[in-house]
Amino acid sequence: MAPAHHQAAAATTVTTQDIRRAQRADGPATVLAIATANPETRRSQDEYADFYFRVTKSEHLPQLKEKLERICKKSGIENRYTYVNDEVMKAHPEFSDRKLPSLDARVEIASNAVPELAAAAASMAIAEWGRPATDITHLIFSTYSDLKAPSSDRRLASLLGLRHTVCRTILSLHGCYGGCRALQLAKELAENNRGARGCTDTDTLVAHALFGDGSGAVIVGADPVDAVERPLFEMAFASQTTVPDSEGAITVQHKKGGMEYHIARGLPEMLAGNIKRCLADAFGAIGVAARWKDLFWAVHPGGRRILDLIEEALGLDNGAMAASRQVLREYGNMSGSTVIFVLNELRRRFAADGAEGADWGALMAFGPGITAETILLRVASGLKGN
Repeated sequence: MAPAHHQAAAATTVTTQDIRRAQRADGPATVLAIATANPETRRSQDEYADFYFRVTKSEHLPQLKEKLERICKKSGIENRYTYVNDEVMKAHPEFSDRKLPSLDARVEIASNAVPELAAAAASMAIAEWGRPATDITHLIFSTYSDLKAPSSDRRLASLLGLRHTVCRTILSLHGCYGGCRALQLAKELAENNRGARGCTDTDTLVAHALFGDGSGAVIVGADPVDAVERPLFEMAFASQTTVPDSEGAITVQHKKGGMEYHIARGLPEMLAGNIKRCLADAFGAIGVAARWKDLFWAVHPGGRRILDLIEEALGLDNGAMAASRQVLREYGNMSGSTVIFVLNELRRRFAADGAEGADWGALMAFGPGITAETILLRVASGLKGN
């Protein structure tokens, strides 16, 4: 018979496989709360051309102004929220002339405004979640408006009162697919860290003919706690696809006169032409042959034409992307945070309709690269119970 101390050692021996199993969650990552926020200034799309040409002192260019007015009318946008207003432009006349260096001032403004707007959305998401902020284990923050270190994720953690051991990750310059990338990372963290609860926050501050400013926050976790947490969507699978020969189609670069955002002609056609390939990468990997009409859709509304052509390419019914169109109409394109607004709009629609309709759906966003992010979603019990 083995000595007693040898018996005790054998009884407490564990393998790395045992440790790994104990670390992993039992179920899939779920969306536990969603919230959004915008700056106070709301500008009608009908008034934008007048504002832009007035603050840039370009009213001597009537033909160019008429061109911008036509773009605004065709955009499918009614309102946009923006940090840039008359007060900001008066304080920083260099913003009106891209030949003048203004990057230092823009960085200083963003370093304060970005975490504050992000905190507004995140605070509401935490309140809806119903647990204390100190239960957040991971913070994933996506923005391309932040160019200082420590980055906005550090300031955001302080504003929210997160514990000092929270694991922070910042994603930068992902553009319009930044929100979806943050959700994918949150999914992986939740499923591979038992009990983890991540706050995913996306923020953008840009001034452009079709863009607005906004912030979206999502609480993500696996194995929801009964009677405390209410799962809204399950994130069943996630994938990323890079469209071939598309590297220069969408580019973002910070220069002395501010951010330069380039979108190549033919971008909507390029996205529509590759949409089935992106979906095949997501659904084919798990052996699912989906009928596109049977899904609900949360697609980043990069523009009205993008949505039109994607609907046409997939043979979707009119209204399949109603949530995306609603967000585009009310807020414009807010880059990476926009898909969070779409997800929140879908949540409202499911709750209002008693979660009738499709149980499965696709969340998609596109950005520089061209990079396409896809997440396979399933309506969870928190929405079905409404």
